[in-house]
Amino acid sequence: MNIHVAPSGLHEILAAKKVHHNLSAVQLVELGLQRGEGMLTSTGAFRVETGKYTGRSPKDKFIVREPSVDKDVDWGAVNQPMSQDAFDRLYTKALDYLNKQEELYVFDGFAGADPEYRLAVRFVNEYAWQNLFVRQLFIRPNAEELKHHSPQFTVISVPGLSADPQTDGTRSETFIVVSFEKRVVLIGGTHYAGEMKKSIFSVLNYLLPKQGVLSMHCSANVGKDGDVALFFGLSGTGKTTLSTDPERALIGDDEHGWSDRGVFNFEGGCYAKCIRLSQEGEPEIWNAIRFGTVLENVVLREDTRIADYDSDKLTENTRAAYPLEYIPGALQPSMAGHPQTIIFLTADATGVLPPIAKLTKEQAMYYFLSGYTSKLAGTERGVVEPEATFSTCFGAPFLPLAPTVYAELLGDKINRHDVSVFLVNTGWTGGGYGSGKRMKLGYTRKMVTAAVAGQLNDAEYETDPIFGLAIPKAVEGVPSDILQPKNTWADPEAYDRTAKQLAAQFAENFKKFKGVAESIQQAGPSVQ
Repeated sequence: MNIHVAPSGLHEILAAKKVHHNLSAVQLVELGLQRGEGMLTSTGAFRVETGKYTGRSPKDKFIVREPSVDKDVDWGAVNQPMSQDAFDRLYTKALDYLNKQEELYVFDGFAGADPEYRLAVRFVNEYAWQNLFVRQLFIRPNAEELKHHSPQFTVISVPGLSADPQTDGTRSETFIVVSFEKRVVLIGGTHYAGEMKKSIFSVLNYLLPKQGVLSMHCSANVGKDGDVALFFGLSGTGKTTLSTDPERALIGDDEHGWSDRGVFNFEGGCYAKCIRLSQEGEPEIWNAIRFGTVLENVVLREDTRIADYDSDKLTENTRAAYPLEYIPGALQPSMAGHPQTIIFLTADATGVLPPIAKLTKEQAMYYFLSGYTSKLAGTERGVVEPEATFSTCFGAPFLPLAPTVYAELLGDKINRHDVSVFLVNTGWTGGGYGSGKRMKLGYTRKMVTAAVAGQLNDAEYETDPIFGLAIPKAVEGVPSDILQPKNTWADPEAYDRTAKQLAAQFAENFKKFKGVAESIQQAGPSVQ
């Protein structure tokens, strides 16, 4: 990756103003408190509110249409183009805004634990708490690495700057814009810190496949014998929760690369959902919410400042950002070998998919391209209840290239490394949203544990007549009656109708993929 010199005008601002470079977590918390940006909770976490935006704003994301990327980017509703002139105007506006701030905060770090593929990143923030956020979530360089750090991509986050759609070429006051030629990301009009994290993920999703590395929206862990498991899924499907296992070392909770050397984490921290978090259900995450952790939009009890994780008063998308080392036994550095098991997580709001099913290689490719799940409340602006969606490769909002680029890379790696693939439904059972209930986390954990341990590779299976999925007849510690979703419905005919409707949605969605092998097309649900 080419070394990047800071964009024109930014050097001068960072040299002339009062800029805090690479502060410690303690220093950033102190400054955040002094500036009234947030407050400490009873456990010492730094709690903030992000205001109007408590989730990502995907419709306000743009890529600058530049000659070097024009033919590669999969332009459309996800990858919306912005002209170079519009970007230059917005960039100048952002620099003018930075120039008016009394203080700025800079963090220099890395994205990518594997030194062969890492990206040197710089974040420029107007808020101390947002600088703490990126410090905890990205890879922190040691003193020697910091001395030689030269940013290859710069993220400028100015939440207080609103765009004018009439003059700036945006859809609203919010903007997240990537320029691959200038190697800059501009973020404004939103205080939601997750935009910074996901913007770098999008950048890596463009750069790494060109080097033969599969970039993945997944969590990963590794067992004592070196066996690696990947967990794909959209926000809220359980990636962080299920990969945080006291019996296995956490590699990372959200974003990874898979090269010829193995799997590596993109980040140095975790960004866990904490709505209805409990010490009993998720002790590792519970204990990670301490001093240095950024807690977003969690309601506190006024008298004690104890977090009320059950409250969705501000949003369902409450979050905790903490460094990997807050999880006992997390792998450092965050690199491991090739996976033996892949889990596709889906929160099925219809309640018709089985809680676990083993996939053939062709089915794995079909369900990876489909990326079916339900968007959960709060993860995106405007989503207030579960909403069925097909998110290609379980990460469509972050994929600048054509979906088949990522799918072909995955298929090649599954074949070469003989990986077992499972579909796991963490959504509803006994009916859809509103009539059924959410699958118990304890049961899901037991099913995932059995899959990762290889216990289901030679299990006895029965085939679902509509989806063609191989459903195990028994999983240790799980009631057998919940394994077949139809058995959990009070009205079997209602189940059949709903299942056929979902199968038809799968088929309709898959029509958009061109050039996919016939064997993969035939691996989907049966539609009569």
